Amino acid sequence: MTGFLDAPDRAAVPFWQAVTGYGLSDWREDGTFATLLPAAGDAFLRVQVVGDGPARVHLDLHVDDLPAASYGAAALGAKLVEIAEGLTVLRSPAGLLFCLVEWSGESVRPGGRHSLVDQVCLDLPEAVHDREVEFWAALTGWERGFSDLPEFSYLVRPAGMPLRLLVQRTGGTVAGMHLDLACDDVDAEVARHAGLGARVVRRVPGDWTTLEDPAGREYCVTGRPPFRT
Repeated sequence: MTGFLDAPDRAAVPFWQAVTGYGLSDWREDGTFATLLPAAGDAFLRVQVVGDGPARVHLDLHVDDLPAASYGAAALGAKLVEIAEGLTVLRSPAGLLFCLVEWSGESVRPGGRHSLVDQVCLDLPEAVHDREVEFWAALTGWERGFSDLPEFSYLVRPAGMPLRLLVQRTGGTVAGMHLDLACDDVDAEVARHAGLGARVVRRVPGDWTTLEDPAGREYCVTGRPPFRT
């Protein structure tokens, strides 16, 4: 699974390089795609310049049989957006954009000493929550787990998978996705991000802080250990 940081321009890319400590590949596809490169382990974060806003997140799921996976996703309720070479673009029942891509053997999860992007949160309004959770659980084949907080649940990722899927029941009307970082000191990590150009949006003492990156995209810094499964 790969997390994509989509934005109208490249302005926030240096910020995410600094936050993660990752390098950057050459830009490809006419300068619209690049990969954030960890020092060890397989890459799992990419940046994409899109022609529309606002800045957002989407997921790529890597599969070993693209036609079969595409058919299966449609059977589960996904709507087809586009088919290209090595790529199928779809929307979930709640309208979340995601892609199915051909798997290239990635299997080594990068580590993080003090902080690590390791989670994508699906922000789901009440009206679509249950159906959407069923869809993602069936699509991935991952078992559902439950949090101590009633508005949260998650899908248990397999060993070696870099990103976990958290599910948040929201009071909004539009479904979305955002990235979460695990770290060993939330206050220190938030201060570091603010120094790099992030803006603090809200704090939940003892749990997490929501920030906004230079592109206006919200994400969270959490107190979960960086190596947690």
